[in-house]
Amino acid sequence: MFTGIIADVGTIADKQDREGGLRLRIDTRKLDMSDVKLGDSIAVNGVCLTAIQIESKSFSVEVSRETLHCTVGLEQQGAQVNLEKALRLADRLGGHLVSGHVDGVGEVVEFVNLGESWKLSVKAPKALAKYISAKGSITINGVSLTVNKVAGAVFEVNLIPHTLQETTLKGLHPDSRVNLEIDMIARYVERMMNPA
Repeated sequence: MFTGIIADVGTIADKQDREGGLRLRIDTRKLDMSDVKLGDSIAVNGVCLTAIQIESKSFSVEVSRETLHCTVGLEQQGAQVNLEKALRLADRLGGHLVSGHVDGVGEVVEFVNLGESWKLSVKAPKALAKYISAKGSITINGVSLTVNKVAGAVFEVNLIPHTLQETTLKGLHPDSRVNLEIDMIARYVERMMNPA
């Protein structure tokens, strides 16, 4: 589990093709790796991945073809990625509960400077749109955000300067593709309302 509060922006420093997918080495800048152990989960652009090798300023993960098929932002060497270590029971829950299981890929429709903040509009896949509601939570590339407005499959969030400074979201533009994770509470409510 994660909170969607990004701890660092890392760089995909090395990419190796493997039979089942990719092996990535991700360099960190300020992420404290001292308490990370082999097998720990780290969210990379909102994707929960398992650390298979750890160094003081980097870690390695393996990404399956299935994960690559369902997500974006993990294929390009040199790309910057949002990083968050898994939540511990004693940690503050500053964002919202995030599983690190990407539900789908959205497309940026608009990214506009409003002066003191930026408006980001994203078109969600039709199957996910019903789970997104105004004042609800959404995760974009691992970042916990509050939905301000919804119109069909398009939703809007506001980004404050701190969020832009501390995440990769500042590099988005119309047509950018982003990893989306809906609020898990919405998913469970639907399941309870429509039992199989």
